[in-house]
Amino acid sequence: MADTKTQVIQTYNGHPTYSCLKCAAVITLQDELISKAFSGRDGRGFLMQSAVNVKLGRREDRSLLTGVHTVADVFCVGCNERLGWYYHKAADHMQKYKEGKYLLEREKLVKENAWVLDE
Repeated sequence: MADTKTQVIQTYNGHPTYSCLKCAAVITLQDELISKAFSGRDGRGFLMQSAVNVKLGRREDRSLLTGVHTVADVFCVGCNERLGWYYHKAADHMQKYKEGKYLLEREKLVKENAWVLDE
């Protein structure tokens, strides 16, 4: 794979974020969290409204716990680590709310609170 570290953008300074565990690239704001009640490939997952510093793999139909979905794996642009997947399409109308959202694996992220201590 090509080196994509130069594509990482610095964003959300001073805001609570989730970052890539492997390279510390910011991936999403904590405010983008929709639900923690999801399962990824390697454990718990977060359903997120949006993500930055990621690239998508190829689309594929994948059988998940809630049925067949058209998804694409999500990779960090800083280190090419697979972070989860992006929901392109859900076959079941009850699952349509996932379309256009990201499932990010909890174990691949670091929670950055951006706390500032008073001096």
